[in-house]
Amino acid sequence: MQCGQPSVYRAQGLPTHLGGFCRPGVVPAAPQSAPTVVPPEPAALVAPVAVPRQAAPAAGPVAAPRRPGSSRPAVGSSSRARKAPVKTVAKAEGPSDWEAAAAARFPAGPLAVLDVASSGKALVAYLADGTPAPTAPGGRTLADVVEWALEVKLGSPRLHRHGKDGDALVVLTDAALAELGLPPLGRDEKAEFVQRLGQLPKNHKAVKALEQAGWLLTQRGLGSWARIYRTPEDGKRVCVQLCIPAWGALASGGWQIPDGLAVPGLARLLGTYATRVLTPRGSTAVSGLELVTALRPPTRAVRTEAGWTSGPVEGSRPKDGFDPAPPEVQDVHPLAQDREPGGELVTEAWDWHRELIDQEAAAPYAVGLDVNMDFLAAAGRLALPLSEPVHELNPAFDKRIPDSWLVDLSHVATDPLLPSPFTADSSRPTGPAWYSTVKLAYALELGAQVRPLEGWLRHEHGPYLDPWHKRLRAAYLDTMAALDVPLDLADRDPLAFLDAMAALKATGDPAELAVLTAIKQTAKGTIGKFRERPRGHGYKPGERWAALERPTWDPLMRALVIDTATINFHRKLRRMAGDTGLHAFAVLSDCAVFAAPGPGALDVLTKPDGTLTTSLRLGVSPGMVKFEGSRPMPEVLEMIADGANPARHMKAGGLVSADE
Repeated sequence: MQCGQPSVYRAQGLPTHLGGFCRPGVVPAAPQSAPTVVPPEPAALVAPVAVPRQAAPAAGPVAAPRRPGSSRPAVGSSSRARKAPVKTVAKAEGPSDWEAAAAARFPAGPLAVLDVASSGKALVAYLADGTPAPTAPGGRTLADVVEWALEVKLGSPRLHRHGKDGDALVVLTDAALAELGLPPLGRDEKAEFVQRLGQLPKNHKAVKALEQAGWLLTQRGLGSWARIYRTPEDGKRVCVQLCIPAWGALASGGWQIPDGLAVPGLARLLGTYATRVLTPRGSTAVSGLELVTALRPPTRAVRTEAGWTSGPVEGSRPKDGFDPAPPEVQDVHPLAQDREPGGELVTEAWDWHRELIDQEAAAPYAVGLDVNMDFLAAAGRLALPLSEPVHELNPAFDKRIPDSWLVDLSHVATDPLLPSPFTADSSRPTGPAWYSTVKLAYALELGAQVRPLEGWLRHEHGPYLDPWHKRLRAAYLDTMAALDVPLDLADRDPLAFLDAMAALKATGDPAELAVLTAIKQTAKGTIGKFRERPRGHGYKPGERWAALERPTWDPLMRALVIDTATINFHRKLRRMAGDTGLHAFAVLSDCAVFAAPGPGALDVLTKPDGTLTTSLRLGVSPGMVKFEGSRPMPEVLEMIADGANPARHMKAGGLVSADE
């Protein structure tokens, strides 16, 4: 039924189609009288309606001019037009076999929010689109809830053909929590859930009841985010995840759930995030890291003469991971204990400001511009390490290899009115120091000579985060479109874009705004997880900690993303100065402040000829800029006199932006 051909695979002697490993053959044409069986679209029953990104209105085919001497036909010519229908037909065929098979396994959608019915006599479940599920758990125990989630087939399809399907997520409201006999949040360890402990005691009756029903808990136990599973049989994973807001699951970690949100609204909010990003698995940072692995699984099934075995996936990092180079780790890492002082590769986002020159101080306003999702924009197509580092002395610099290098860049001259792109504190380098490939490539771009003294080289590398970047970018743009800020609005009408962004928090749907915040925090939190420090009391420097065992723990990946964002920003600020004559006098991460004749973004972005600069391009897409805020120049001068960075206080009320 899946491909029209006998399967080449066997399970216990019987022909079996193995999902994504089905090898379709040529399907014979069916007689015209034969009925056509159209499989249902189960995912559409519960998936939230995603607002598509809006493109610019079509103006009809336009032929692109050819370069002189070129023999290639222009776009829209007959030879190119003959190929267009082929692309259209291929795109209309829909998902591939493995994608369709994966989606069909979960007709109920990724999650359900469990509440008590209005009658008070039964439980009711709301699916990812906010509608009630046809059935609800019939029993009144946690084991009944887990069994129900598996029976109705909650879960999410894999995002990669060699990946794993997502576990079902069940969210328990306060009322459902009490109905199931679970304790509320408090301080009494015997009768309440104590957040400091992170889980119920192992001898709690709820934990014992799960064990008696044949279920197991991970080492994290029964906490605000819990995983309940059974020992896999025949390689089949059986697992359900719990989210308990009453125990603080959604109170922090990048989640900002609107106050007073009804239960169906909560289901739709989390369902929208699950559809656009990933089914939540903890904090937004944890979910982001899980998204990386879901899109880049480390292993795949490989058939050999001896049977099935595990093999690597091209473009992914190895399952067992590898340690980074000594200069790249923080001072508590085991590899840093014998490191000489000053031998660390230091990479942090900018926090810089300077004294204003006379012309700037005479301007009436200071205007801040903020880069949208700068770390996410930096991760696209960025070459990242896929193998362990190899130490070399006096290596030849290669800008294609993502490595760390010991180089003296003190001779590189940059614009004194802008921060130095090479140091964490934005000051000029004073001698040899460790830098990532990104910064040395930029030094070459500025005309400097780069002669490394040492290097830790990765001979295997690739755009590891590119799928993660694409999915989060699409999620961000879809959410902005749902908030009535489409992708092309700034190009069509800059003033309308600025007005829409200014009114976003006042008029936007609170649930979509919460999804937007979660997506932003997912992007930033993921980058932070690449260099996660030890947590908990009793840790001693030099000991290994749990995060080091993850294949995604690599501080060089974090450094390369941050450095790319910094270099991209510095390059734009240089072009901005050339286009408009304006230099940023304060920068905080992705926010730059300029002296301006007026209080608006267009007072900074308008060139002398009256057109808008594209150095800092106004728009919603990651990497483009939006208006951060403005202040009268006398206030800004007082901040600088007090040693404060004005970029930290450009929003009304002096608050730091939530995504800084």
